[in-house]
Amino acid sequence: MRYVRLYSPNPEQAKLFRKALVITFTGNLILAASKMAVALTAQSAAIMSDGLMSSSDLFYSAMMVLGFWLSMQPPDISHPQGHSRYEPLIGMMIMIAMAFAAYQAVVQSFERFLNPQVIDPISSLVLAFGAVTKLGMYFLIKRIADRTRNPTLRTTAIDNLSDVFTTSGAFIGALGSNFIHPLTDPIAGTLVGLVIARNAFNAGRENLNFIVGAGADQETTEKMVAMVREVPDVLDIHLFCTEYSGTKLVVDMHINCDPNLPLSRVHDVESEIIHKLKLLDEVDRVYVHVEPIGLDND
Repeated sequence: MRYVRLYSPNPEQAKLFRKALVITFTGNLILAASKMAVALTAQSAAIMSDGLMSSSDLFYSAMMVLGFWLSMQPPDISHPQGHSRYEPLIGMMIMIAMAFAAYQAVVQSFERFLNPQVIDPISSLVLAFGAVTKLGMYFLIKRIADRTRNPTLRTTAIDNLSDVFTTSGAFIGALGSNFIHPLTDPIAGTLVGLVIARNAFNAGRENLNFIVGAGADQETTEKMVAMVREVPDVLDIHLFCTEYSGTKLVVDMHINCDPNLPLSRVHDVESEIIHKLKLLDEVDRVYVHVEPIGLDND
Protein backbone atom coordinates (compact mmCIF):
# COMPACT_ATOMS: atom_id res chain seq x y z
CA MET A 1 0.00 0.00 0.00
CA ARG A 2 1.25 3.49 -0.84
CA TYR A 3 1.03 6.15 1.87
CA VAL A 4 2.43 9.12 -0.09
CA ARG A 5 1.55 10.54 -3.50
CA LEU A 6 3.55 9.64 -6.58
CA TYR A 7 6.43 12.05 -7.14
CA SER A 8 8.22 12.65 -10.44
CA PRO A 9 11.12 15.10 -10.10
CA ASN A 10 11.64 17.56 -12.94
CA PRO A 11 15.40 18.13 -13.31
CA GLU A 12 14.96 20.78 -16.04
CA GLN A 13 12.58 22.81 -13.90
CA ALA A 14 14.88 22.50 -10.89
CA LYS A 15 17.75 23.79 -13.03
CA LEU A 16 15.70 26.81 -14.10
CA PHE A 17 14.73 27.51 -10.49
CA ARG A 18 18.39 27.46 -9.46
CA LYS A 19 19.26 29.83 -12.29
CA ALA A 20 16.51 32.25 -11.26
CA LEU A 21 17.63 32.15 -7.63
CA VAL A 22 21.28 32.83 -8.55
CA ILE A 23 20.25 35.79 -10.73
CA THR A 24 17.96 37.22 -8.05
CA PHE A 25 20.29 36.75 -5.09
CA THR A 26 23.47 37.93 -6.84
CA GLY A 27 21.81 40.96 -8.41
CA ASN A 28 20.18 42.08 -5.17
CA LEU A 29 23.39 41.54 -3.19
CA ILE A 30 25.38 43.79 -5.53
CA LEU A 31 22.68 46.47 -5.57
CA ALA A 32 22.07 46.47 -1.81
CA ALA A 33 25.78 46.74 -0.98
CA SER A 34 26.50 49.48 -3.51
CA LYS A 35 23.43 51.59 -2.68
CA MET A 36 23.83 51.40 1.09
CA ALA A 37 27.53 52.29 0.83
CA VAL A 38 26.79 55.33 -1.32
CA ALA A 39 23.76 56.35 0.81
CA LEU A 40 25.81 56.35 4.01
CA THR A 41 28.50 58.43 2.30
CA ALA A 42 26.20 60.90 0.49
CA GLN A 43 23.55 61.09 3.25
CA SER A 44 20.77 60.81 0.65
CA ALA A 45 17.26 59.84 1.77
CA ALA A 46 16.32 58.77 -1.77
CA ILE A 47 19.39 56.56 -2.14
CA MET A 48 18.97 55.24 1.42
CA SER A 49 15.30 54.38 0.73
CA ASP A 50 16.22 52.58 -2.46
CA GLY A 51 19.09 50.83 -0.67
CA LEU A 52 16.68 49.62 2.00
CA MET A 53 14.39 48.30 -0.72
CA SER A 54 17.32 46.40 -2.26
CA SER A 55 18.19 45.07 1.21
CA SER A 56 14.64 43.74 1.59
CA ASP A 57 14.96 42.25 -1.89
CA LEU A 58 18.16 40.54 -0.75
CA PHE A 59 16.35 39.11 2.27
CA TYR A 60 13.48 37.77 0.18
CA SER A 61 16.03 36.29 -2.25
CA ALA A 62 17.45 34.25 0.62
CA MET A 63 13.90 33.30 1.68
CA MET A 64 13.15 32.24 -1.91
CA VAL A 65 16.13 29.89 -1.83
CA LEU A 66 14.83 28.35 1.39
CA GLY A 67 11.22 28.27 0.19
CA PHE A 68 11.95 26.62 -3.14
CA TRP A 69 14.25 24.09 -1.51
CA LEU A 70 11.59 23.12 1.03
CA SER A 71 8.68 23.10 -1.44
CA MET A 72 10.58 20.87 -3.88
CA GLN A 73 11.33 18.16 -1.32
CA PRO A 74 9.65 14.85 -2.25
CA PRO A 75 6.55 13.71 -0.33
CA ASP A 76 7.21 11.70 2.82
CA ILE A 77 5.16 10.05 5.54
CA SER A 78 4.90 13.34 7.48
CA HIS A 79 3.91 15.32 4.35
CA PRO A 80 2.24 12.73 2.09
CA GLN A 81 0.99 15.36 -0.38
CA GLY A 82 4.36 17.11 -0.62
CA HIS A 83 5.75 20.34 0.78
CA SER A 84 4.23 22.93 -1.56
CA ARG A 85 2.59 24.86 1.31
CA TYR A 86 6.00 26.17 2.36
CA GLU A 87 6.19 28.49 -0.65
CA PRO A 88 3.40 30.95 0.35
CA LEU A 89 4.59 30.84 3.97
CA ILE A 90 7.97 32.11 2.81
CA GLY A 91 6.08 34.69 0.75
CA MET A 92 4.54 36.10 3.94
CA MET A 93 8.01 36.41 5.48
CA ILE A 94 9.08 38.34 2.39
CA MET A 95 6.08 40.65 2.83
CA ILE A 96 7.12 41.42 6.41
CA ALA A 97 10.64 42.29 5.25
CA MET A 98 9.24 44.59 2.56
CA ALA A 99 6.94 46.31 5.07
CA PHE A 100 9.87 46.95 7.42
CA ALA A 101 11.91 48.40 4.54
CA ALA A 102 8.99 50.73 3.71
CA TYR A 103 8.83 51.92 7.32
CA GLN A 104 12.58 52.56 7.40
CA ALA A 105 12.45 54.45 4.11
CA VAL A 106 9.71 56.80 5.32
CA VAL A 107 11.50 57.43 8.65
CA GLN A 108 14.77 58.24 6.85
CA SER A 109 12.95 60.60 4.52
CA PHE A 110 11.23 62.40 7.41
CA GLU A 111 14.62 63.04 8.99
CA ARG A 112 15.83 64.54 5.70
CA PHE A 113 12.76 66.80 5.63
CA LEU A 114 13.94 68.25 8.92
CA ASN A 115 17.51 68.54 7.66
CA PRO A 116 17.49 68.78 3.83
CA GLN A 117 20.81 68.38 2.02
CA VAL A 118 22.15 68.68 -1.51
CA ILE A 119 23.30 65.30 -2.85
CA ASP A 120 26.44 64.86 -4.89
CA PRO A 121 25.15 64.09 -8.42
CA ILE A 122 27.97 61.57 -8.92
CA SER A 123 26.61 59.54 -5.99
CA SER A 124 23.20 59.29 -7.63
CA LEU A 125 24.70 57.37 -10.55
CA VAL A 126 24.45 54.22 -8.42
CA LEU A 127 20.65 54.53 -8.81
CA ALA A 128 20.92 54.68 -12.59
CA PHE A 129 23.08 51.54 -12.42
CA GLY A 130 20.43 49.94 -10.19
CA ALA A 131 17.58 50.72 -12.58
CA VAL A 132 19.44 49.20 -15.54
CA THR A 133 20.37 46.12 -13.49
CA LYS A 134 16.79 45.59 -12.32
CA LEU A 135 15.51 45.93 -15.87
CA GLY A 136 17.88 43.16 -16.96
CA MET A 137 16.80 41.00 -14.00
CA TYR A 138 13.15 41.55 -14.95
CA PHE A 139 13.62 40.18 -18.48
CA LEU A 140 15.73 37.21 -17.29
CA ILE A 141 13.35 36.18 -14.49
CA LYS A 142 10.25 36.73 -16.62
CA ARG A 143 11.66 34.40 -19.27
CA ILE A 144 12.22 31.69 -16.65
CA ALA A 145 8.79 32.32 -15.06
CA ASP A 146 7.12 31.91 -18.47
CA ARG A 147 8.91 28.59 -18.99
CA THR A 148 8.20 27.19 -15.51
CA ARG A 149 4.78 28.87 -15.09
CA ASN A 150 5.62 29.54 -11.45
CA PRO A 151 3.57 32.28 -9.71
CA THR A 152 6.35 33.15 -7.26
CA LEU A 153 8.80 33.81 -10.08
CA ARG A 154 6.16 35.82 -11.95
CA THR A 155 5.71 37.95 -8.84
CA THR A 156 9.48 38.33 -8.56
CA ALA A 157 9.69 39.50 -12.17
CA ILE A 158 6.93 42.08 -11.59
CA ASP A 159 8.69 43.23 -8.41
CA ASN A 160 11.89 43.76 -10.41
CA LEU A 161 9.97 45.87 -12.92
CA SER A 162 8.42 48.00 -10.17
CA ASP A 163 11.92 48.45 -8.74
CA VAL A 164 12.96 49.97 -12.07
CA PHE A 165 10.40 52.72 -11.63
CA THR A 166 11.07 53.33 -7.93
CA THR A 167 14.83 53.43 -8.46
CA SER A 168 14.35 55.84 -11.35
CA GLY A 169 12.25 58.02 -9.03
CA ALA A 170 14.98 57.97 -6.40
CA PHE A 171 17.52 58.92 -9.09
CA ILE A 172 15.39 61.89 -10.11
CA GLY A 173 15.04 62.91 -6.45
CA ALA A 174 18.78 62.78 -5.80
CA LEU A 175 19.51 64.84 -8.92
CA GLY A 176 16.65 67.19 -8.09
CA SER A 177 18.29 68.12 -4.79
CA ASN A 178 21.00 69.77 -6.91
CA PHE A 179 19.00 71.32 -9.71
CA ILE A 180 15.50 71.89 -8.24
CA HIS A 181 15.40 71.97 -4.42
CA PRO A 182 17.05 70.01 -1.56
CA LEU A 183 13.60 68.78 -0.47
CA THR A 184 13.29 66.86 -3.75
CA ASP A 185 15.45 64.12 -2.22
CA PRO A 186 13.28 63.33 0.86
CA ILE A 187 10.12 63.68 -1.23
CA ALA A 188 11.43 61.03 -3.63
CA GLY A 189 12.50 58.88 -0.67
CA THR A 190 8.99 59.04 0.79
CA LEU A 191 7.40 58.08 -2.53
CA VAL A 192 9.77 55.11 -2.84
CA GLY A 193 8.78 54.02 0.69
CA LEU A 194 5.08 54.19 -0.21
CA VAL A 195 5.66 52.10 -3.33
CA ILE A 196 7.46 49.48 -1.22
CA ALA A 197 4.49 49.46 1.18
CA ARG A 198 2.06 48.95 -1.71
CA ASN A 199 4.12 46.04 -3.07
CA ALA A 200 4.25 44.52 0.42
CA PHE A 201 0.46 44.76 0.72
CA ASN A 202 -0.11 43.10 -2.66
CA ALA A 203 2.39 40.31 -1.89
CA GLY A 204 0.81 39.70 1.51
CA ARG A 205 -2.72 39.56 0.11
CA GLU A 206 -1.76 37.05 -2.60
CA ASN A 207 0.16 34.75 -0.25
CA LEU A 208 -2.50 34.95 2.45
CA ASN A 209 -5.03 33.63 -0.07
CA PHE A 210 -2.71 30.69 -0.76
CA ILE A 211 -2.26 29.97 2.96
CA VAL A 212 -5.94 30.12 3.99
CA GLY A 213 -7.06 27.89 1.11
CA ALA A 214 -8.82 30.37 -1.14
CA GLY A 215 -10.39 28.90 -4.26
CA ALA A 216 -10.04 29.64 -7.95
CA ASP A 217 -11.74 32.71 -9.37
CA GLN A 218 -15.08 32.26 -11.13
CA GLU A 219 -13.61 32.49 -14.64
CA THR A 220 -11.10 29.70 -13.93
CA THR A 221 -13.75 27.58 -12.23
CA GLU A 222 -16.18 27.92 -15.15
CA LYS A 223 -13.37 27.05 -17.56
CA MET A 224 -12.62 23.82 -15.67
CA VAL A 225 -16.28 22.87 -15.38
CA ALA A 226 -16.67 23.29 -19.14
CA MET A 227 -13.64 21.04 -19.72
CA VAL A 228 -15.17 18.32 -17.54
CA ARG A 229 -18.54 18.52 -19.31
CA GLU A 230 -16.75 17.84 -22.62
CA VAL A 231 -15.62 14.40 -21.42
CA PRO A 232 -17.82 11.65 -22.92
CA ASP A 233 -20.19 9.88 -20.50
CA VAL A 234 -20.21 12.77 -18.00
CA LEU A 235 -23.95 13.40 -17.69
CA ASP A 236 -23.89 15.99 -14.92
CA ILE A 237 -21.69 17.74 -12.33
CA HIS A 238 -23.40 18.46 -9.02
CA LEU A 239 -20.38 19.46 -6.91
CA PHE A 240 -17.21 21.27 -7.97
CA CYS A 241 -14.84 22.77 -5.36
CA THR A 242 -11.33 24.16 -5.56
CA GLU A 243 -8.80 25.38 -3.01
CA TYR A 244 -5.15 26.35 -3.07
CA SER A 245 -2.60 23.98 -1.59
CA GLY A 246 0.56 26.02 -1.72
CA THR A 247 0.44 28.01 -4.95
CA LYS A 248 -1.56 25.45 -6.96
CA LEU A 249 -5.15 24.25 -6.90
CA VAL A 250 -6.69 21.07 -5.56
CA VAL A 251 -9.91 20.24 -7.44
CA ASP A 252 -12.66 18.07 -5.90
CA MET A 253 -15.80 17.17 -7.85
CA HIS A 254 -18.80 14.86 -7.89
CA ILE A 255 -20.00 13.81 -11.32
CA ASN A 256 -22.92 11.68 -12.52
CA CYS A 257 -22.66 8.86 -15.05
CA ASP A 258 -24.93 6.16 -16.41
CA PRO A 259 -25.23 3.45 -13.68
CA ASN A 260 -24.86 0.77 -16.35
CA LEU A 261 -21.39 1.88 -17.42
CA PRO A 262 -18.73 -0.82 -16.94
CA LEU A 263 -16.31 -0.12 -14.08
CA SER A 264 -13.43 0.04 -16.55
CA ARG A 265 -15.19 2.83 -18.47
CA VAL A 266 -15.89 4.74 -15.25
CA HIS A 267 -12.19 4.53 -14.48
CA ASP A 268 -11.36 5.86 -17.95
CA VAL A 269 -13.73 8.81 -17.45
CA GLU A 270 -12.04 9.68 -14.17
CA SER A 271 -8.59 9.40 -15.71
CA GLU A 272 -9.50 11.60 -18.66
CA ILE A 273 -10.88 14.32 -16.38
CA ILE A 274 -7.79 14.25 -14.20
CA HIS A 275 -5.49 14.36 -17.21
CA LYS A 276 -7.31 17.30 -18.82
CA LEU A 277 -7.39 19.43 -15.69
CA LYS A 278 -3.79 18.74 -14.72
CA LEU A 279 -2.72 20.20 -18.06
CA LEU A 280 -3.69 23.58 -16.58
CA ASP A 281 -0.73 25.37 -15.00
CA GLU A 282 -2.62 26.25 -11.83
CA VAL A 283 -3.84 22.71 -11.02
CA ASP A 284 -1.88 20.31 -8.80
CA ARG A 285 -4.31 17.55 -7.82
CA VAL A 286 -7.76 16.41 -8.98
CA TYR A 287 -10.20 14.16 -7.12
CA VAL A 288 -13.25 12.75 -8.93
CA HIS A 289 -16.17 11.04 -7.17
CA VAL A 290 -18.51 9.24 -9.57
CA GLU A 291 -22.18 8.65 -8.77
CA PRO A 292 -25.05 7.19 -10.83
CA ILE A 293 -27.26 9.79 -12.48
CA GLY A 294 -30.08 10.91 -10.20
CA LEU A 295 -28.09 10.32 -7.01
CA ASP A 296 -26.77 13.56 -5.45
CA ASN A 297 -25.25 12.44 -2.17
CA ASP A 298 -22.66 15.14 -1.51
